[in-house]
Amino acid sequence: MIRFVRVRRRDGLDASVAGVHPVVGRVLAARGAGSVPDYSLGTLLPPTLGGLDAACRLLGDAIDERRRIVVVGDFDADGATGTALAVRGLAAMGAADVQWRVPDRFRHGYGLGRTLVEELVPLEPDLVLTVDQGVSSHEGVSLARQAGMRVIVTDHHLPGETLPPADAIVNPNLAGETFGSRALAGVGVVFYLLMALRSHLREQGRFKTGREPRLDQWLDLVALGTVADLVPLDENNRRLVQQGLLRIRAGRCLPGVRALLEVAGRNLRHADASDMGFAAGPRLNAAGRLDDMSIGIRCLLADRDAEAAELAQRLDALNRERRTLQADMQEMAEEQAKALAERIEGNLQGLCVFDPDWHQGVVGLVAGRLVERLQRPVIAFAPAETGGSELKGSGRSPSGVHMRDLLVEIDARHPGLIDRFGGHARAAGLSLSEDRLAAFRRAFDETLADRVFEPDVVHTDGQLAAEELSLETADALARAGPWGQAWPEPIFDGRFHVRERRVVGSHHLKLRLQPVEGGPVLDAIAFGAGGLCHGELPEPLEAVYSLEINRWQGRVNPQLRIRYLVEKPRKG
Repeated sequence: MIRFVRVRRRDGLDASVAGVHPVVGRVLAARGAGSVPDYSLGTLLPPTLGGLDAACRLLGDAIDERRRIVVVGDFDADGATGTALAVRGLAAMGAADVQWRVPDRFRHGYGLGRTLVEELVPLEPDLVLTVDQGVSSHEGVSLARQAGMRVIVTDHHLPGETLPPADAIVNPNLAGETFGSRALAGVGVVFYLLMALRSHLREQGRFKTGREPRLDQWLDLVALGTVADLVPLDENNRRLVQQGLLRIRAGRCLPGVRALLEVAGRNLRHADASDMGFAAGPRLNAAGRLDDMSIGIRCLLADRDAEAAELAQRLDALNRERRTLQADMQEMAEEQAKALAERIEGNLQGLCVFDPDWHQGVVGLVAGRLVERLQRPVIAFAPAETGGSELKGSGRSPSGVHMRDLLVEIDARHPGLIDRFGGHARAAGLSLSEDRLAAFRRAFDETLADRVFEPDVVHTDGQLAAEELSLETADALARAGPWGQAWPEPIFDGRFHVRERRVVGSHHLKLRLQPVEGGPVLDAIAFGAGGLCHGELPEPLEAVYSLEINRWQGRVNPQLRIRYLVEKPRKG
């Protein structure tokens, strides 16, 4: 679906970084770069995270004494990649007994909870290592320690006012943390733990008679988890992602990562960050949303291509099921949104939607799509899979609204209304009883009543001249990546005459466009916009687009991917 937006060109487009293609130079300058970023491994930040020393001592002792280590991950792509990385890395460091578990979204809920700890007890772990969760698991960590387990928490989520009583906590977002990248994903935290552990074991003389494990062999996992978790791609995260992508393009990735990309029809030689975010990542996440993330972790731990391919096929089938569910729920949610907006005369500050037939694992995606459409905070609720009257809500917000802080404010104003909540600036989850939904909606509306929302504005990198709409420019932009959160993919605005249009793939709009100022006629694609084929399109067509390379049946051509249509200023 293509929506209309207002356009504002980025500041800094009058400057340029030297030593690269002129368009890339303007794009980098507009993102605050003073020079071409160095994404080499040698420029990675060193492992100075607080808690690493204590964690490495615990892990080193467990390895030396051949104790059982159980890695407990999370049920999203970041948790799955981090779990696979921890298992592979610890085994390579010499750990004799490494097992893993992942909570079931519907049976255990998020984090290291009571039920999950009770299921760990029969395994008799000496050490539990959490991945991408644990900083809010006060009860679970306490129970694990009471049962005789040592607990290391690795996480990147924002902590609460107090920390769980773990033996060690590694989290770039702890108060007082001085590490240079608070934006690390959960898998990135694990990578830094392994860096520090290797140094610790080296100092202990562990590798005198054998080769040290190379950690860069698993950077494809780090790239996948980092991009899929939508963390800001600061310079250090971009190094991690770029190095992982280089391995994938060279064919030196794990069988599971290769299988996830191939089942999505992606060409490994040209893999980029968008393939992690829109192809491999959603297939992993589908397992955690609809079934059991252990399928995804097993795929990433597979050493044989055939096993990885079979598991990737299962993940692909789950993703197709997820898309169908999401489409049905999305239609119902948009009907609710329309009815609510009409009832309050279009003054929609935020939206809470619920249906008793919705699936708990997909409400976050529905909320995200509504935020894209409405540019307002949205919380979508579904019945908890555990039964009873509990509802699980997933909130998403546009820029300028901190979703977790919004829930903190509601909880402070209305104690006891929300049972549990947590999350990030743009995404959060919560639980409450169905009989409190109406009261929560009122509290949500009251908290948002005085908020001022900016118009839906998209920042672009300006206009490309006709001679810049070329394969050379598209290739230079692709090579200058990775692009992602907080380091946005270059998008441009321009005015075009529509020379041809047709529907492809049942619901995508294929166009042939020519710049108003003259120049070549270019292929363009607007995904999900097939309904515009037979309707009226503005003439000229003013659009926001990215310049991409289209590879099809041996042909390589530049192509415009239409992201938005530009809203005309209102008169008067």
